[in-house]
Amino acid sequence: MTHARAERAALGDLLAQLGPDAPTLCEGWTTFDLAAHLVLRERRPDAAGGIALRPLAGYTASVQETLKARYGYPRLVELIRSGPAGLYRVPGMDSTVNALEFFVHHEDVRRAQRVWEPRELPADLEALFWKRIRTGRRVFLRKSPVGVVLHRIGGGVALGGTRDAPVVEVTGTAGELLLFCFGRQSHALVDLAGPEEAVATLMDVRLGV
Repeated sequence: MTHARAERAALGDLLAQLGPDAPTLCEGWTTFDLAAHLVLRERRPDAAGGIALRPLAGYTASVQETLKARYGYPRLVELIRSGPAGLYRVPGMDSTVNALEFFVHHEDVRRAQRVWEPRELPADLEALFWKRIRTGRRVFLRKSPVGVVLHRIGGGVALGGTRDAPVVEVTGTAGELLLFCFGRQSHALVDLAGPEEAVATLMDVRLGV
């Protein structure tokens, strides 16, 4: 089983266990909202643009609510488990894109609960995350008004953020750095070093795609 499929299956199990009203790290979203988001992303490409583009966000939100009303929570979870769907069936798309997507959203649900523990990820999954961080760091950190130096525990450095600005050094495993770069700064298990004001600024800015 690929890492993408393993994360999908684990997230599906957790969603089924928690039910539709559990919190997530996605601001304002319950597990019901997150399930609808994941189904929309794969099965409604006409509405997926609003995930990243603010002018289209209203339509995306409307379709997401329609999916909730049409399918209900148990069916949405089934659709997630039955994937990948749509474009993500193309060879390579699931393993290269969904491994990140489902890892991040799996942690969105896990870390929003009252009790949770960090996971030790397989070495090849950590390597995949670090590769994606290095290639995507300028996109992930483009909104940072401060410089960012990412230090991977086990080896590796990646630079991002704004040049000629105070620098914050962020140290953690590749999985934790990925969560940080995807806007989960407050919930990523990382160490930060740098000027106090710069650290506070980086923690508050909206990072990610």
